[in-house]
Amino acid sequence: MAELKRQFTAVYKKDGAWYLGWIEEIPGVNTQGKTLKEVKENLKDALRLILETNKIINKDEFGKGKVIRESLAISL
Repeated sequence: MAELKRQFTAVYKKDGAWYLGWIEEIPGVNTQGKTLKEVKENLKDALRLILETNKIINKDEFGKGKVIRESLAISL
């Protein structure tokens, strides 16, 4: 299966000695780091983990029986 690239909006904020980062479009994807570089890498890892986990949970909880799964595109 081809790798799917998606784009999200990363938001960063300096808070004392730490940088905070979160993904605007997906609640719960947030992290921190001592440097901006570190928080960016941590945020990529957190986003991958949340997306992979949500996919597993979705298949386990709702994937039993007949389901329709398709791509959905929107413009904002």
